[in-house]
Amino acid sequence: MYRITREIPFCYGHRLLNYKGKCANLHGHNGLAVITLESAELDEQGMVVDFTEIRTLVSSWIDQFIDHKLLLHKDDPALAALQKMNEPLFVMEVNPTAENIAKLIFDQAKSKGLPVVEVTLWETTNCFATYREGARANTEAHELTLTAKNS
Repeated sequence: MYRITREIPFCYGHRLLNYKGKCANLHGHNGLAVITLESAELDEQGMVVDFTEIRTLVSSWIDQFIDHKLLLHKDDPALAALQKMNEPLFVMEVNPTAENIAKLIFDQAKSKGLPVVEVTLWETTNCFATYREGARANTEAHELTLTAKNS
């Protein structure tokens, strides 16, 4: 099995609804999306996918839709005021947690036909969330894995 990975840095703001802590406030991150693709076969060029294609398909989507945008839940009470001010927003059906942003990017890569197996979103230099589909051998299916490094 062949695996390739591309890192895509971007900036975003968000806040979490119904959260008790600092992340309930509007704040921003210098995020890093780490996108991993996998294939048993290589193309005629000897690649899983050209790294440029990942940039074209995924980086351009991130640049257009979530880079330097405020990611908010559709029920966020600040949404109407921010829309009225023409602030750059990306409205989500779910709370804009690192886990949900990782899944958002995964789903976008998959919708473009890429053989994506995992997306990790580094929210800070110490914390990241990973989304991958499917089950691990001999365990229950896990769709979200949150891992935080000790600093």
